[in-house]
Amino acid sequence: MSHAANVPPRIRRSQTLALVLLVVCGVINYLDRATLAVANEYIRADLGLSLGQMGLLLSAFSWSYALCQLPVGALVDKIGPRWLLGMGLVVWSLAQAAGGLASTFSYFVIARIALGIGEAPQFPAAARVVSNWFPARSRGTPTGIYNSASPLGVALAPLLLPPLIAASSWHWAFFVTGALGLVAALVWVSLYRDPVRERMSDDERAYLEADAPGEAAPKTSFAAWCALFRHRATWGMMLGFFGSVYLNWVYLTWLPGYLRTERHMDLAYAGVAASIPFLCGFAGALIAGWTSDRVTRNAASPVTGRRKAVVASMLGMVAFTIPAALAESNVVAVACISIVIFLANASSACAWSLATVVASRSRIASLGAIQNFGGFLGGALAPVLTGYIAQGWSFVPALLTGAAIAFAGAMSYQFLVVKPIPEND
Repeated sequence: MSHAANVPPRIRRSQTLALVLLVVCGVINYLDRATLAVANEYIRADLGLSLGQMGLLLSAFSWSYALCQLPVGALVDKIGPRWLLGMGLVVWSLAQAAGGLASTFSYFVIARIALGIGEAPQFPAAARVVSNWFPARSRGTPTGIYNSASPLGVALAPLLLPPLIAASSWHWAFFVTGALGLVAALVWVSLYRDPVRERMSDDERAYLEADAPGEAAPKTSFAAWCALFRHRATWGMMLGFFGSVYLNWVYLTWLPGYLRTERHMDLAYAGVAASIPFLCGFAGALIAGWTSDRVTRNAASPVTGRRKAVVASMLGMVAFTIPAALAESNVVAVACISIVIFLANASSACAWSLATVVASRSRIASLGAIQNFGGFLGGALAPVLTGYIAQGWSFVPALLTGAAIAFAGAMSYQFLVVKPIPEND
């Protein structure tokens, strides 16, 4: 009963509502993250920052975001996604608006750290929502859908924000996106609810429990959370996602600046060129989710199927980053970068769906958040290391460094994530 055609109508409506809300919140989430990258040149000129300092500022978000992943996953499993994501929306939206008031480097760093804290619940909460409303072998498609919000938000940023900046100032880009998040917080808390099995029909319960019959997932505990670190799958997912997110964040944080500085594109052309790869990433997340469901249904196990999808996507990222760095043609470079970001978002969607089948039922958000912690250590390092390498040499060795780190991450997934983590271990 896990196939789409057999979804009970009331479950289908709840699934659709949940995914629409997650995508809207995710788009705003990434619009907020990308605002600094889009306004990079204006902020550097206004505050008098070097490329290295801008790299530090771009990474400030990722450090707090990564560290908060450790507690927030357990909190999502314990409290539930409705209220934790709602509170996160409020915190990150206020922090985003506060960024628009920045007049010094240190103040801006504090605002970005607060943004990372507020945004931390978004993806662990989304993983829990999907595990609540979809059976295990059908989670790839919805995971791809909510992950598609990431590249969509980044693609919209260089299209929507430059006209706003040109008409007013870079400050207003932060104020407007912050206000959008506060509206989204109200809508999310008002409309989203977790499934209540006692109020469901037999068909509805049978659908949700198709791959894991029994009662609803129990609440997690601190001891159960700590026990995850005894398994090599947990470490493989942390190290693997480090490589994936590192390379993705090289592009996410530096692509507009790279196209302007290294490729000498004018502002309007660079804005369009920076959007194209992330629109490809939007397609990548959607296609990967759908594809990983098909692969998993024919694989020896859900873990094997979803792991293969992650590794294949990451190896493709490595392969196309090399010509992206070395090509003289801007068209060839942007085309290769588009393929890389298509695969990066495919990899991310598959990695999050992998967490839902590796983790025991009570620790899905916990494991997903631990994986995301490892990823955003890479995301925090990427803009800093890229900025300093570009400042000392050029962007070419910076991109090749990212490719090497992504390859190591793919090998971590391949050889360490081989079996699921039992519920009582």
